[in-house]
Amino acid sequence: EDAGKADTAELFDTITLYNEALKREMTIRVVTTLRQNALHGLISKESPVGKALLGRQVGDRIQVEVSPEVKYWVEIRAIEKGRDDESLEISSY
Repeated sequence: EDAGKADTAELFDTITLYNEALKREMTIRVVTTLRQNALHGLISKESPVGKALLGRQVGDRIQVEVSPEVKYWVEIRAIEKGRDDESLEISSY
């Protein structure tokens, strides 16, 4: 059960963010690891981006750490609340 706060990024939310390195906005959805598909904007809560965004709010500027050598900044521009409606396919490994 997801009882997330209206202004905080939580699991299954769709988040619009600005990637400072790429100088562009992108929209992602934070999902469970079994439903991840980065090519379709479905980002795992376990990924560096997912971990960095959860619990944050619109306007927050966050450093995403991919590795000790690779880091970049994003800013949350919008959060659209979501829920697990079971419409997303489970990834095959």
